[in-house]
Amino acid sequence: MKSFIGKTVLITGASSGIGEAFAKKLASEKANLIVTARSKEKLLSLAKDLESAHSVRVHVFPMDLSESGGAKKLYDNIKESGLSIDVLINNAAFGKSSKFLDTEMELYKSMIMLNVNSLVELSYLCLPEMLQKKDGGIINVASTVAFLPFPFSTIYSATKWFVMSFSEGLYGEYRDTGVTIFALCPGATATNFFSIAHPDDDLSKANFDTSEYVVEQGIDGFLKDKNYVVVGLRKYLMAQVPRFFSRRMIIRMALSYTQKIWGKR
Repeated sequence: MKSFIGKTVLITGASSGIGEAFAKKLASEKANLIVTARSKEKLLSLAKDLESAHSVRVHVFPMDLSESGGAKKLYDNIKESGLSIDVLINNAAFGKSSKFLDTEMELYKSMIMLNVNSLVELSYLCLPEMLQKKDGGIINVASTVAFLPFPFSTIYSATKWFVMSFSEGLYGEYRDTGVTIFALCPGATATNFFSIAHPDDDLSKANFDTSEYVVEQGIDGFLKDKNYVVVGLRKYLMAQVPRFFSRRMIIRMALSYTQKIWGKR
């Protein structure tokens, strides 16, 4: 795929953060959008602004993808509206920082449903039409934690590890079809993600990338048919750590890092 002009892009988690930044950037590049998140009001406001500013179509489908059946319901609603999806951006996700047993199992189930199950199901549902067109693709927003185990964020990091492996596997399967499956791996990004994942932590000293920068890197990598991009040189070097150390040493290093950033728990 050479550009997003005239393409229809489905963006999950589009009401804020990286998803909203994707929507704004792609609308400016003359893509038509399908946006989804839980907040109908935010989506409608975003759609109004983008349609007015860029003369594109923005279709709003509010949905909670952390609920069982949400992905299939979303897809069915989109198809019933007569829309075709050229590019899928699986961005919706959330995390929680705590010791494993200090968080309720129901929250973990919702996290896995959103971060993994819905991502896989939407990919499964949208991919056949892309293959028929021999064009388009899927951008799965993973994370730099996909490369390392992260104590105190064990479930979240495991879901992102899955997203990375899943995306690269699909890239290998479909790389000669004209369809690109791409994993975007940002590090700490200035969104409301961390206020949810780390509600009790001081984020004032954290070195965050902007959502706009992350999106620029993601779009560039996708259009160049890359299998993944790690945003930022320091994060890229961190992702290479498993090549040089034992798994036990990596766990110790990750533990030391999380305790340094978020404090002892």
